[in-house]
Amino acid sequence: MTKKQKKVLRRIIMAAVLMVGLAFLPLGQPWQFLLYMVPYIIIGYDILRKAWKGILNKQVFDENFLMAVATVGAILLGEYQEGVAVMLFYQIGELFQAVAVGKSRRNISALMDIRPDYANVENDAGELTQVDPDEVAIGTAIVVCPGEKVPIDGVVVEGTSTLNTGALTGESAPRDVTVGDEIISGCVNNSGLLKIRTTKEFGQSTVSKILELVENSSMKKSRSENFITKFAKYYTPAVCYGALALAVLPPVFNLIMGNPASWSTWIIRALTFLVISCPCALVISIPLSFFGGIGGASACGILVKGSNYLEALAQTKYVVFDKTGTLTKGVFEVQEVKPSAAYTKEQLLFYAAHAESYSSHPISKSLQTAYGQSINRDAVTEVEEIGGHGITAKVEGHSVAAGNSKLMKKLGLAYAENAGIGTIVHVAIDEAYAGYILIADVVKETSKAAIKALKAAGVKQSIMLTGDAKPVADYIAAELSIEEVHSELLPGDKVEQVEKLLAAKGKKDKLAFVGDGINDAPVLSRADIGIAMGAMGSDAAIEAADIVLMDDNPLKIAQAIKISRKCLRIVYQNIVFALGVKGICLILGAIGIANMWIAIFADVGVMVLAVLNAIRCLNVKHMKV
Repeated sequence: MTKKQKKVLRRIIMAAVLMVGLAFLPLGQPWQFLLYMVPYIIIGYDILRKAWKGILNKQVFDENFLMAVATVGAILLGEYQEGVAVMLFYQIGELFQAVAVGKSRRNISALMDIRPDYANVENDAGELTQVDPDEVAIGTAIVVCPGEKVPIDGVVVEGTSTLNTGALTGESAPRDVTVGDEIISGCVNNSGLLKIRTTKEFGQSTVSKILELVENSSMKKSRSENFITKFAKYYTPAVCYGALALAVLPPVFNLIMGNPASWSTWIIRALTFLVISCPCALVISIPLSFFGGIGGASACGILVKGSNYLEALAQTKYVVFDKTGTLTKGVFEVQEVKPSAAYTKEQLLFYAAHAESYSSHPISKSLQTAYGQSINRDAVTEVEEIGGHGITAKVEGHSVAAGNSKLMKKLGLAYAENAGIGTIVHVAIDEAYAGYILIADVVKETSKAAIKALKAAGVKQSIMLTGDAKPVADYIAAELSIEEVHSELLPGDKVEQVEKLLAAKGKKDKLAFVGDGINDAPVLSRADIGIAMGAMGSDAAIEAADIVLMDDNPLKIAQAIKISRKCLRIVYQNIVFALGVKGICLILGAIGIANMWIAIFADVGVMVLAVLNAIRCLNVKHMKV
């Protein structure tokens, strides 16, 4: 509890003890009034002050005004114990709500712990100086000691370690990093000393993007929240005028008919009506449910930019995927090495990796990775890149050509055909065909489970859009059991395909697009819900998206849908429960069956139960493959 909450708790205990003690004392009328005013002022002075300020500011109709009118009216009519009890239980409900909101806020605020306080910059003398991360320029070498947060995105240039990425991804398993690995800010360095060359400014780093997303998420309200806000705006004045009519019209009618007016009876009913009608349960629990849902999702590494997107996610029936970097790792790996009779696999990889050693193309890097040894670039000369064909070079005095079938045809060499799915690098050594190497993008381990989980979550159709060749796209789609695939698409073609899907779907159904690249940004903006891969995704994609998956795991999409549907179920439960109980109690109060104690339950009791229900949104289980 905060200091303020502890102070309120002490006031509640003090007022409760005094009220119970006074109930056993045989007091006359003047003493009852004077002594009951003590616990009433202790527990209610802040509510009375807020109500008075609301009147002065011409913002009369709120829960403070309702409580003030109801309790002051009860005391003036001699119902001292009821007046104090209403204020007491209202404050108990408010305290309970404050603690619940605090719990939700702490869940989201845990993300704020990823904000680094400083960056260690090494000077010319080798000494470390702590500076503000905002002052670190791109390309600066920074040092991250064991136990410290990585302050800025960069590449490891020295050292090996394991990283705790839990605050970003929700996953507890550490990640190993070594020289050459990209590293994102917000992770915690577990063990070894790391020297990192920064690739971004602090303001553009992952940690800054995450904090900005979280801080802005409350600005975008869902339709349910907007409905409750509008509802309370008209509902509260209506019940105030209704209570006034209940207090005045029946007695006046009795007088006209020649009967006793019974003013006190009808005023008590009107005050009971006011207490019952307080909209706290709805005004508090609905935003709390969405806040809890966003907090629970963030703990799993799913950042939702607003409750409106969380609400829309529950209606998702179509999920459209980009391929490279979304369903696949976007990292090329050697799948097969097929040398001719004159060479071994090791020799073929040696010559191919050295010939490609001056290229930064992903295929070249995959050859060097597969070779697995250091490249002796001094042994490589006369490198020539032939656009659209490949590379020729001299490796240890041998003529080497590595490239596609076009290169082999240009050299007039017969080459082996391959039916495998992927990119084929043919290799010729000393003007003789030496074999081929098959390279392919690797499907993510969780992609197949992700498609299966989406079907189980009620998604009607999964679709893949890619710029890759048709054989590769068809192969990946078949492997993942994706029903519909469109290949060889330009960015504009992807938008066109999404437009067609949007036009064909039902009005209530939502379409989500999942991507990671710069070319995906237009489609992410056009879809009902844009979902971006946050770890390796481009800044443009993350900016355009409504939801960001911090660990690039497509399985989290189904989890996000489950979180949103659970959140909406709780919201609708609270709306129906609160309005139902209040509606029944209002009728009972108007006809004199419900007394002030039932009114307390209809207000505070319903609010507490609704808040308890809303807290369930925080409880999210991590999905496993």
